[in-house]
Amino acid sequence: MISRIDLRGTALPEGGALRDLLPRAEFDVEAALETVRPICEDVRHRGSAAVIEWGEKFDGVRIDSIRVPADAITGALESLDPAVRVALEESVRRARLVHRAQRRTTHTTQVVPGGTVTEKWVPVERVGLYVPGGRSVYPSSVVMNVVPAQEAGVEGIAVASPPQKEFGGLPHPTILAACALLGVDEVYAAGGSQAVAMFAYGTEDCLPVNLVTGPGNIYVAAAKRLLKGRVGIDAEAGPTEIAILADAGADPVHVAADLISQAEHDPMAAAVLVTDSEELAAATEAELKPQVAATKHITDRIEPALAGRQSAIVLVDDLDDGLKVVDAYAAEHLEIQTENAAAVADRVRNAGAVFVGPWSPVSLGDYCAGSNHVLPTGGCACHSSGLSVQSFLRGIHIVDYSRDALAEVTHHVVTLAEAEDLPAHGAALKARFGWKVPQA
Repeated sequence: MISRIDLRGTALPEGGALRDLLPRAEFDVEAALETVRPICEDVRHRGSAAVIEWGEKFDGVRIDSIRVPADAITGALESLDPAVRVALEESVRRARLVHRAQRRTTHTTQVVPGGTVTEKWVPVERVGLYVPGGRSVYPSSVVMNVVPAQEAGVEGIAVASPPQKEFGGLPHPTILAACALLGVDEVYAAGGSQAVAMFAYGTEDCLPVNLVTGPGNIYVAAAKRLLKGRVGIDAEAGPTEIAILADAGADPVHVAADLISQAEHDPMAAAVLVTDSEELAAATEAELKPQVAATKHITDRIEPALAGRQSAIVLVDDLDDGLKVVDAYAAEHLEIQTENAAAVADRVRNAGAVFVGPWSPVSLGDYCAGSNHVLPTGGCACHSSGLSVQSFLRGIHIVDYSRDALAEVTHHVVTLAEAEDLPAHGAALKARFGWKVPQA
């Protein structure tokens, strides 16, 4: 059901050589660019009509308007299962606690007497938040995108999610209910690359945005890559992934359950166990079979995900090697199920989010930990962070120097300008002092 990679007995290679030994899904965004390019160009030139037509082709439903009526949004909340509403409210409450604490404040540094640099944090004016609607329903992604945008102070928030045939061309009602719960009334029935293009270029129904965030399939990722620059993006999210670093003391029931929890997302989802315990590896393999048999989505998601080249049990000599492996892998989600798990977790350098010990499973982070579940995938956690309030803020430096403060440093500026063969840069300062360099 799941393969093994045995790295025991030899010194682990460094850097890219180690990454090449580890399992990873094939996710060729570059190839998908040629598929999404004409779609994005069509939306650019024909606007909402193109969004509707591509939605009919890909989602199997024809809609009259991409803008979701306000009464459909409020009605979805009114008819929401009360237990689901309470759970969403708790998810929002915890997410707000964490994300509100992330908000940066303006700070002024006095560089010299009369010379200051102030860093001011300003939210982007308008964002487009993408919520997937394919194999599963993700009201939690509404929470994870909207809450940090709101806490950052973004004034214009628009949500897009694919039209659903079974709901008359509207996005799934639970997604609409989550939008209503968060006070978002600008929602579009649009999915895939056409939704990203709608946000980037704007249409007669949807004003263009400054930033697009949210996970999606390979075509959403390709559209983000294509339109990056025209619009800001959070990341090119690929298939979801979990890595678990565990020792002999870990419970194989927990380990197997957590691997399966990610595998049920998608047949390309990655589930990786890194351990120095042959006994745990064998027990986890044995535990996978009955747990998979007892759940849903077996043949269309879980089994192909676990059997795919992106999933494996990786055997290492010790936990130090295990840490090298998980740092090289740079997982979206990393669980630490070892003795002294908090101390081990503190040594991790590369991960989208780290889950410490047996009582902090990834599923908690998906919904109600307070952390954000929009995280870097495909090894990008070695250089990128998950979605946060900072994703929606821009730092602006405000430089304020007096005449004396400028005079004191002019000779350095002129020297450096001339060293770079840019004499007009120095002249811009000389002009302020009668074309003479002030004496330091």
